Amino acid sequence: MASLRPSSPWSCNLLAVALLGVAVLPALRASAAAPKKLLVVSVTKGFRHDGIPTTERVLQRLADESLAFTVDYARTDEELASKMTVKALAGYDGVVFASTTGELPLPDRQGFVDWVASGRAFVGIHSATDTYHEWPPFIQMIGGEFKTHGPQVKVALLVQDPAHPATKGMASPLEVFDEIYQYKSFERDRVQTLIALDKHPNEGTPGFYPLAWSRAHGKGRVFYTGLGHREDVLEAEWFRKHLLGGTLWALGLAN
Repeated sequence: MASLRPSSPWSCNLLAVALLGVAVLPALRASAAAPKKLLVVSVTKGFRHDGIPTTERVLQRLADESLAFTVDYARTDEELASKMTVKALAGYDGVVFASTTGELPLPDRQGFVDWVASGRAFVGIHSATDTYHEWPPFIQMIGGEFKTHGPQVKVALLVQDPAHPATKGMASPLEVFDEIYQYKSFERDRVQTLIALDKHPNEGTPGFYPLAWSRAHGKGRVFYTGLGHREDVLEAEWFRKHLLGGTLWALGLAN
């Protein structure tokens, strides 16, 4: 019977390397496939939307189904203080502002914006643009600022970029009944518009009315959607695909 013993020290070394590779490769694959970590912020200092718990549930469902990311939450001032220091943010790949409003008590506002610019993800949902009206660096990062809205209304959403993960496969026009924001501090050439209207949502006046966009902030990626006021919109399949695609894009997992 042939001996299983290596014939030389050199072959011993080769065998050791081979066995090491067998042991290490699965760990490397697991590491490469490790989900990204998202912090979902739902603190409000102005109007508080009833749909915030639904927004959190939708994000949790997207995380569970996609396995691409996990979600943690900052729902109180105390959690903001502990989870959004520059040191704590180093443990996350991105942050979601889930219908936040007002002047949030972040421990380091500039540190947060700089953290996004360093290569992290920022996702803003609905009234995220109704946050930090008094702090221009945030408005510049997110790409626009809430101005006003009229009564909830049925509109025809027009996809502006059908290749983007947030709008890929979305019907255009798509009829949706929701609360439709209008914006100020918006510069069209600073963003990639994803969804817009071609007339005023309530008055019908022809024009350009953006509703969702993406942009680069330094090395980071910003995705914002103004939709998602109503719970039935948040739970709609098209919106979940829209939000998932935008989130994956912001995390650098889809292009």
